[in-house]
Amino acid sequence: MKGLTFTLRAEPEERLDLSALTPDRLDGMSVAEIAKLRVGISRRPALVGDIFRITGKDVSQIAFDGGSSRFDGIGTGMSGGTLYVSGDVGAQAGRKMTGGTIVIEGSCGIHAGSGMIGGKLEIHGHAGDYLGGPLAGEMLGMEGGVLVVRGRAGHYAGDRMRRGVIAILKGCGDYAGSRMIAGSIAVKGRVGAMPGYMMKRGSLLFDRRPETLSPTFIDCGRVDIAFSGLFDRYLIEEGILDKPLLGRKPGKYGGDTAVLGKGEILFRLGR
Repeated sequence: MKGLTFTLRAEPEERLDLSALTPDRLDGMSVAEIAKLRVGISRRPALVGDIFRITGKDVSQIAFDGGSSRFDGIGTGMSGGTLYVSGDVGAQAGRKMTGGTIVIEGSCGIHAGSGMIGGKLEIHGHAGDYLGGPLAGEMLGMEGGVLVVRGRAGHYAGDRMRRGVIAILKGCGDYAGSRMIAGSIAVKGRVGAMPGYMMKRGSLLFDRRPETLSPTFIDCGRVDIAFSGLFDRYLIEEGILDKPLLGRKPGKYGGDTAVLGKGEILFRLGR
């Protein structure tokens, strides 16, 4: 059975809330019923059938043929199945997802993976600010799962992260891992200022020494620990990287001692 496919008719004239178009929420609905769902957010909101041509029937495999920076909420709350977008998306992609796989061939806006609990979100382009981070007023960011950005991420990646893995392959902006509670963030490429700011626990893993750190981090020198090798192996076996990020004996900073101070920044030496 062919997967359910939404083919974009034309660039939408308003921002769209696509949180209803997930395998969980569409299960048991006919194509005619899906076409009548409201996705626009204006006073006269557009319907699914106004924006997309719908083909296929298997809701466990959803594809968006064509993307837009106005596609907000892609994969919200998704718990299983697959969702593929051949283009860009807007804000909050994969928010609160608990399972399944989302693949975005383009770039995405702010708060991708916000509140993510499980599953895998893979972004082949770039990601905006607050990758995996909480919305205003929320106390926790990403709580589990795997989030991969094959491009660059903006500022505050992994803010208030609680669990899970974030991998960013072309660098990120300032304050990566800020207020981090636990979990792991791996970054290949240049990292902006103040990574790990106010982090309590967790691991930041870089392929080079960070340039600008808070003075409340402690230089621990070179360390020989099993974790760096195990994490390198994990990244390679999962197809995220093709060679080790850290090497056998990375450098380490401990902190942030302005708070609990049990976090760590590991980085490859010799760059």
